Amino acid sequence: MSAISRRDFLARSGSCAAHLGLAAAAAPPALRALWARQPLGRVVAREPFGALEQIADGIWALVSTPLTGDRTTLSNGGIVAGKTGVLAIEGFYQPVGAEWLARKARELAGRWPTHVVVTHYHADHANGVAGYRTNEARPVVRSTERTRALVLERNQPADPARAAALQDAQLIDSTKSSQVDLGGRVVRIVPRNGHTESDVTLEIDDPSVVFCGDLFWNGMFPNYVDARPVQLGEAVRATRRSAAATVYVPGHGPLGKAPEYDRYVAMLGEVERGARSAHARGVTAAEGAAQFALPPTLGEWTLFNKVFFERAFAAWYREISS
Repeated sequence: MSAISRRDFLARSGSCAAHLGLAAAAAPPALRALWARQPLGRVVAREPFGALEQIADGIWALVSTPLTGDRTTLSNGGIVAGKTGVLAIEGFYQPVGAEWLARKARELAGRWPTHVVVTHYHADHANGVAGYRTNEARPVVRSTERTRALVLERNQPADPARAAALQDAQLIDSTKSSQVDLGGRVVRIVPRNGHTESDVTLEIDDPSVVFCGDLFWNGMFPNYVDARPVQLGEAVRATRRSAAATVYVPGHGPLGKAPEYDRYVAMLGEVERGARSAHARGVTAAEGAAQFALPPTLGEWTLFNKVFFERAFAAWYREISS
């Protein structure tokens, strides 16, 4: 990647999609190998943009591999099937990504998705949602009211098909949990905030599976562009389950279980301690971030530029000063 200024980098990497695009351009081979670690589930489909892993009977997770440079999906997502319905999770970056997942749902679960949930507004999770809608298929799209508004206001380029899919959305109550009954399998939609001002997780009790959206990034340093760090930490800790067998589907990175999730929680704690210490010393967020490093005990994290630390420190400085 050619050299760019810190200001240009911040401007170009504001969204998660840009965050991942810059990552794809900068990632050395050793870090690319981390993304290609052994799958947690059985791989039932593989494409240049990702692999679909079966977690349990009727539950599949799409693990996107954006470091290849393929921007079809960018975010992770999934399929949950019951006797009477099929839920698709995330709209992805391009409509062709959503359409691909829908076709896989029909192939694996016997029907096109009947429901779609978008976890938050970022383009890599929402911009392709129209791909689920065809002349024959009109699944119920669900999002919070704020997520819908932010997609329509901020996500570019504008797309009439995306707008139409979201204008008809069934709005998720952001004040309490709700559920989707798929027939013999219930998926809870849990409103949470922190990565953005309006996030949701999708949770199944048996087997214990959580689709985390971008509240969890496995092995990759998260994007703090919209983060409210106090709420983020609270939401991440609240999402952690006691069951050791729980499978966590992150917004980005490979599937994880308790050890990977706890490592992420610990990493967020180190960022908080570093930011609070720098703020107390009276240095700028940029200066504090330049002096910061994650402890070796937390293992390797995919970090492509120290500006990502600066963005995290800036988010913490806003919270501390408010």
